[in-house]
Amino acid sequence: MLRSTRRLLVMVFMAVIFTLAAQPITDPDFWWHLKTGQYIVETRSIPHTDIFSTLRFGSEWVTHEWLSEVFIYSVFRPLGYGGLIVIFSILITAAFWIVYQRCRKRGAHPYVAGFALLLGALSTMPTWGVRPQMFSLLFASIFISFLDRYWRREAMISIWLLAPLMVLWVNLHAGFALGLVLVVLTIAGLLLDWFLLRKDSFAGVWRLVRPLCWLLIVCVAAVCLNPNGARMYFYPFETLSSHAMMQYIQEWRSPDFHNPLFQALALLLLATFSALALSTRRPRPGQLLLLVVMAWATLRSGRNVAFFALVATPLLAEHSWTFIMNHRWGQWLIASEKREPDERSTLKLVLNVLLFALVLVVVALGVERAVAKQPVIEAQEFPAAALDFLRNQKPPQPIFNEYVWGGYLIWKLYPDYRVYIDGRADVYGDELMKEFLAVNDGNATWREPLDNHGIRTVLVKPNVAVASLLRQDGGWHKVFEDKQAVIFVR
Repeated sequence: MLRSTRRLLVMVFMAVIFTLAAQPITDPDFWWHLKTGQYIVETRSIPHTDIFSTLRFGSEWVTHEWLSEVFIYSVFRPLGYGGLIVIFSILITAAFWIVYQRCRKRGAHPYVAGFALLLGALSTMPTWGVRPQMFSLLFASIFISFLDRYWRREAMISIWLLAPLMVLWVNLHAGFALGLVLVVLTIAGLLLDWFLLRKDSFAGVWRLVRPLCWLLIVCVAAVCLNPNGARMYFYPFETLSSHAMMQYIQEWRSPDFHNPLFQALALLLLATFSALALSTRRPRPGQLLLLVVMAWATLRSGRNVAFFALVATPLLAEHSWTFIMNHRWGQWLIASEKREPDERSTLKLVLNVLLFALVLVVVALGVERAVAKQPVIEAQEFPAAALDFLRNQKPPQPIFNEYVWGGYLIWKLYPDYRVYIDGRADVYGDELMKEFLAVNDGNATWREPLDNHGIRTVLVKPNVAVASLLRQDGGWHKVFEDKQAVIFVR
């Protein structure tokens, strides 16, 4: 590898993705995932009813990410935040390494494949983090790779490895439903290819489709192999049909292309469809079906950006390369690396070694910077001082808290305090989400939920509407305030 600049450049691309992924933990849901993992490890039991909140205590809680949470806590306990940042960065990088291998199989030049890969990775950055969704990113990449190889008549038997992977996936994250969708779309794509292209007999296509149908049946059956049993068949549909989640949770909304974070996605969309239009090679109808479905899912919800990138990146690399090769100015890329004289070969090796060492240093510094910034980010984003006050002064319960702080309160205060609400929107339901917003935004009925639930302590941001109203209410007294939070007691 060190003698080949092109191969070394591939490792540079992977190092860039790893370094970009190695960021401080900012996901507000991370904290309740961490506490859930601790609870499962210490009690050796998986909760099926809520244990963290006041209002929903004892109600159904589908802990669909239990294995991810055990993994997160098991890494955190010996390795801390740094270990989690490194390992989840490896998961993200591994997903895109698989994507790169698909780009190379489609004949794309390493430079073209690498730049397509970086664009695909940049478009998914808003979804990255130490969170169970990264397992879905990795497993979706594996599923797409195996199904793509099956379509190419490569390693046909290995397709059955997806069945045990489905068992693992369904216990890690509810994104397992995408694996079933990918198998269905592959079946539909093969049938669409036959119907529109007629390059093979139906009997020949059926020989490909039939094993996939059996695989789909096995994978559907495998979904039951989790602590929630058949309940997991309905959970993804309930999540997708939640009006409150789609309306109030940012990552469930359509991507905001005015936000700089989504400019890479806009470029990926334009570049992919432009490359398909300009290329002299026509994609098969089944490929277009998968691409269009993933593009629609992405435009509907920002959470699906990563899955579109996994599908689009190899197509962008393949058809960009085809377009380049049809022009004289692109011919220089075809030439193999020249065999240098001994002196130049030695110099090239030394330079490549220095570049490789530089990459390792940059990666190490990136991880060190992320770990060093973690306490600063935590202090900026979460009410650390306010929670110290709650621990020491123990104001009365129950409490009303900010939605995005619920997970942090669970990690820091459970079991001494239970929360009003946290990131488990599926546990609380649409009505309670609306109720929280009515109070937080200071709507006309803001007092009613606080009175009905007997709320004694309120912990919110100083600049929200309800904080201003409570300052003017003689029945409430401010007992703590800093830049992050204010606490009122009744």
